[in-house]
Amino acid sequence: MPIPGHFYPVPVARAVTPRADGRIDLVGLSKDELRETLAAAGLEPRQAKLRAKQIWHWIYNRGATEFTAMTDIAKAQHPWLTERFVIGRPQVVEAQVSSDGTRKWLLRSDDGQDFEMVFIPDADRGTLCVSSQVGCTLNCTFCHTGTMKLVRNLTAGEIVGQVMLARDGLGEWPSQPEGRMLTNIVMMGMGEPLYNFDNVRDALSVVMDGDGLALSKRRITLSTSGVVPMMARAGAEIGVNLAVSLHAVTKPVRDEIVPLNRKYGIEELLQACADYPGANNARRITFEYVMLKDKNDSDDDARELVRLLRHYRLPAKVNLIPFNPWPGTAYECSTPERIRAFSNIIFEAGISAPVRTPRGRDIDAACGQLKTAAERKSRAQLDREAAAEAATA
Repeated sequence: MPIPGHFYPVPVARAVTPRADGRIDLVGLSKDELRETLAAAGLEPRQAKLRAKQIWHWIYNRGATEFTAMTDIAKAQHPWLTERFVIGRPQVVEAQVSSDGTRKWLLRSDDGQDFEMVFIPDADRGTLCVSSQVGCTLNCTFCHTGTMKLVRNLTAGEIVGQVMLARDGLGEWPSQPEGRMLTNIVMMGMGEPLYNFDNVRDALSVVMDGDGLALSKRRITLSTSGVVPMMARAGAEIGVNLAVSLHAVTKPVRDEIVPLNRKYGIEELLQACADYPGANNARRITFEYVMLKDKNDSDDDARELVRLLRHYRLPAKVNLIPFNPWPGTAYECSTPERIRAFSNIIFEAGISAPVRTPRGRDIDAACGQLKTAAERKSRAQLDREAAAEAATA
């Protein structure tokens, strides 16, 4: 029986509004879809196959955004392509840089929907945190993003477009496997990826394509709050690393902070992790655990976490995340001493439990803080804007 409440998946997210100019965005299409799209627009099959190969190369290896840049396609054909197609990117509404080098972009889709992505640079890697939905339906109580309503799923093109846009900003065209700043992707931005499964799968297929962006599946991590029925499909059809937002080890606490637990409980979730295709000691499952003062951070919680991981024989790493505060939250971050004691118990059991260093807190880019600027407006601010608009009407 479905459990009421807006943590339960929205049956029909808002549909994507077609482009006003009627053009088709080619970003995010598979090679076959690109060829079929060109053929449907009027190119004969052999020419569609050739043009698809050329356009694919220019989009994903050269970073082209205009057909006029494609020098191996006849100039006479550029207007025909431009009239029918577009090589899209999300619109950048705002770009911020944290004092620690973290970058956050507020992006807007062609139909006016806002979402965010974050780039986190480190000495040995650069990780892009990618969104899969506009808003979220899970309502995790510690998460700022979870306070947003789900508007719609992002398309495969909008998901791939985030990676393309980041590489634009980092100056990483032409594409090359060595010397990249953007080395890793985590599907940990706004939304629950497994509630937008088809688009996430199709987007990551393009990102992993050896002739495309060519990012190894070992460098991509998909995070889920525990959509158990989709986890096996994710392993079989996508095959990237798995991260699970666990955050609690008892039913009452996880029911409160991750309400999806009322539908798919801890035991069911951990069994799905044990069954996840490809999980082994070389490709461990990451368990995300946000540290909330006096809520989930006791020694008993740590020992129960160890017991559960051992019981299900899980090849696991536990990421301990100091809670990142946001206005209006009811939670506090555990003290550094408490986090250290929690971590030590897990380490002593032979399980890796590093404490994640918060990044981008000063620009609300840290874990659990993503929420679009439009959603962050206070009621008083919205009332003032409405009054000002009425006064000028």
